Amino acid sequence: MTDTTQAELEEIRASIDNIDAALIHVLAERFKYTKRVGRLKAEHDLPPSDPAREERQIARLRTLALDADLDPAFAEKFLNFIIAEVIRHHENIRG
Repeated sequence: MTDTTQAELEEIRASIDNIDAALIHVLAERFKYTKRVGRLKAEHDLPPSDPAREERQIARLRTLALDADLDPAFAEKFLNFIIAEVIRHHENIRG
């Protein structure tokens, strides 16, 4: 591998690392809000899960993924993973 190739590889990887850090911070911010939702649901005896909203969110994210040239199936799997974690948090708050 040439020095130029190595430098380009390191530059690209640094960008990936920055994006990964941003993703973590965005997810942390998202979970701050979903925990607030969980507390509100617990206070008003609402169920931890909202299947209708989850369905709307999945459809919305699939569309956003298509617009962003991202595999919509991947976006759906990612959101389903997040939703499962949110529901777990809501159940813990409720319990």
